[in-house]
This record gives sequence, C-alpha cells and structure tokens, in this order.
Amino acid sequence: MKNILKIFFYSVIALLFSQCKNEIKDDETRPNILFVLVDDQRNDVISIAGHPIVKTPTIDNLAKNGIRFTNAFVTSPICAASRASIFTGLYEYKHNYTFGKKPLKEAFVANSYPLLLKKSGYITGFTGKFGVNLEMKDSMITEMFDFFKPSRKNAPYFEKRADGTLRHSAEIRGDDAVEFINNQTSEHPFCLSISFNAVHAVDANLTPGNEGHYPYPQSVANMYEDVVIPKPTLNAPEIYENHPDFLKNSLNRERFFWRWDTEEKYQTNMKAYYRMISGYDNVMKRVIASLKAKGLDKNTIIIYSSDNGYYMGNRGFAGKWSHYDESLRVPLIIYDPRMPSENVGQTSDKTALNIDITATILDIAGVTVPQSYQGKSLQPILNNDEISNWRDGFLIEHRMEHKKIPKYVGIHEQRYVYANYYEQNPQYEYLHDLQKDPNQLINFKNDPNYTEVLQRMRKKYQELEKK
Repeated sequence: MKNILKIFFYSVIALLFSQCKNEIKDDETRPNILFVLVDDQRNDVISIAGHPIVKTPTIDNLAKNGIRFTNAFVTSPICAASRASIFTGLYEYKHNYTFGKKPLKEAFVANSYPLLLKKSGYITGFTGKFGVNLEMKDSMITEMFDFFKPSRKNAPYFEKRADGTLRHSAEIRGDDAVEFINNQTSEHPFCLSISFNAVHAVDANLTPGNEGHYPYPQSVANMYEDVVIPKPTLNAPEIYENHPDFLKNSLNRERFFWRWDTEEKYQTNMKAYYRMISGYDNVMKRVIASLKAKGLDKNTIIIYSSDNGYYMGNRGFAGKWSHYDESLRVPLIIYDPRMPSENVGQTSDKTALNIDITATILDIAGVTVPQSYQGKSLQPILNNDEISNWRDGFLIEHRMEHKKIPKYVGIHEQRYVYANYYEQNPQYEYLHDLQKDPNQLINFKNDPNYTEVLQRMRKKYQELEKK
C-alpha cells in the first residue's frame, strides 16, 4: 500500500511539473504585441496607400510584410470616444464616454485589454496620450500597467529636458518605448502601447510661422521644403455651400479659417503636418530597431492605426467629427512575423473597426475575449482562414455635447451610409450611395428610388443601438 501511495505521489508531482513546464513553454512562445496609435490621420495619408507626397517608409515596410486593411474605420470620429472604444471594445453609446462626460466606468475598465493581458501574465506598458478619464480605485493603473508614462495633459509638443534641450513629444514616446523594450526578455510576453500626440494640431488660431499648427521634430525640418502641396480633392466652393446651415456653421468650418483658408496657411500647415507624420515614422523605426537588437522582433506583432480621420480642408472643413468618410476612415496595418507566407504583403477589403483592435489583441495573446465586446477579432483574416460571415454594416455616432459640433447617429455599410443629425429641428438625415457617388456629394434621402433603403437603414441603426 505504501508503495502504491508512493508511486501515486510521485506521479502527481511529475504531472504537475510537466504542466508547469508546458505553461512556461506556452508563456515563452506567446507573442509580444506592439500597438501604435496616432492621432488625427486618415487612411490615405501614408505612402503605401498611394499618397504622392508624404514619406512613411517604416509604415510601408510593416504593410509590405503584413496586412493592410483598406476599409478600416472608427465608429466615433473624435479622440476621447474613439480611444475609449479601443480601450474597451465597445461602441460609444455603450461605454458612454467622450469629452465632457463622467469618467469611464470601472466595470468597462475591468474588461480593458491591458488589464486582461496583465492578469494573463503579460508585462504591459503604455507611453503617450492616454485620452480617457477612468472611474477606478487607486490601484487600477498598476493593475493595468507595469510601465506607465502618459503625456501630461495639454503638454507642449516640445518639452525641456534635464540638460536644458528641447525634445519633441514623438521622440519622447520613442525614448520611453526603447526603455521599456530594453528591460524585456523572451521569458515573459509583453504588450506595449505607444500613443502618439502627433499628428494632432495645436488648437489655437495661430499666425502661421515656420511650424504653423503642427510642430514637428527638427530631424524632419527640411522635408517637403520645395514641394507645392496640391489643393484638397473636394475643394470646389459649391461642395461646402451645398451643406445645411448647422454644418456650414460648425466647428469644422470655424477651424478651416484657422488652418486652411489661404494659400500661405495651407502650404505651411500641410508641410508641417506631413513632417509630423514622417517624424513619428522615424520614431517607429527606432523602436523596431530596439526590438531587433534585443532579439524580440521575430515574436512581436505590430498593430498600427489612428484614432480618427481628418478633413485637411476637404469640403471646406477642418477637424473630423461628422459622418463623411474623411472623418471615419483610418489606416490599419497588422504585421505578424508568424503570418502565412501567402498572406504577407496583402490587403484586405473586409470592414475593420477600431473596436476590433481590442478583441484582436486579446485573441493574439490567447486571452478569452469577453462576450460583452462589440468588436470582432481580425485574427481569422491574418490567418487567411475561410470567412463566410463578416459584418455588413456598423454603427457611426458622435454624441459629445458641443454647440458647434452637431450630434448624429447612423449606419455605415459597404454601399450605403446613413446619418441622422437627430438634435436638429426637424431631424436632418443623410443617405449616401457610395457605388454611385463615392465622394458622398449627393444626399439621396428624398429620392423615391431609395425609400426602401432609407427605411432599412433607419431600422438597422435602431436595432444596433439596442445590442
């Protein structure tokens, strides 16, 4: 009997030891994740997407060795709500956070991707623009992050360092990222989120100077100097004039006169804007080089995207906020060194959303995606799986209280876009047919040929809001 017990005891110990070894092995092979989020940049302002002027070699290289999503969107085109959606995997109406609202509820924070990753054994880091106020107990930041270096609120782009020199915000993010990476080993997986303040403008009615509204690092100061930036594609005055008064008099129009209304302002600010993009692209190159120097590059997945689109003078507007695609469309690239070779360098036209990023990060890490998430993992696309049922539409919304930014809610499909500016009296509806009018210059709402489409879109967004 003693021998039987002895054999049983050692068998249990051996089994436990074997399981521990497997867990360690699993932990060592779980991929690292580098998530790079930029501010105020739409999908087509990278050279790999065909932009004729801006230079983004680091981003281009990620796309050439990964997958670029050509139909990526945010669901709320403003940084506070969009970043909360990325953080939680939820639409704005569900998490109910944007500027002027109460902090993001603790229940949503508890399901955020950094907290779930850290619980699962990941080392988590963050540097840059956090952009979300949280309702939480004092310990929650440490429950989410092992390394946390957020930008100071309203901090200038250039910060004075201890030695008296000025350092650009994007370069500081790079410094923080390299510091984090240099402290990692292959023993435990990590997730580092780099959240650039770039390419957000300095929001003030400045007199254009060498930097205009977009302060750029000195390392890119001579770029685009001799280039003449062409006018916006949708530049015709009648495009602006065709809008209802509540959009013609919105903050989109007011800030147009800050940045884009004269040739001098336009050339100054566009060149500075492009320099900021090339500036953070340089920083990304340095961060990726630090991964390689540590031998971590072969097991690190890199996700790159933006928190919303940007008008840059199109339609006579500045900013974002409204329902047009310039406001909603963003770049999205995922580089995975383990990706099937036949998928490398491909593009996907499947609709991808900012709320998908969260689910994708967790899925990549082998962490169960909460059922409450409204986004979908993009992992099947990365794996080149057969996908028979993908989304055919998503909610678009902007609900911030601001007298010069009209609220709306609607639905965006591959062909049709519907938006209801519901606080106007009477409510003002848009219906676009992207197949017949890809630039969204025609409102088909009152066209009798679109009555059934209009009714279907109204019903669809109301149903989505109830989920």
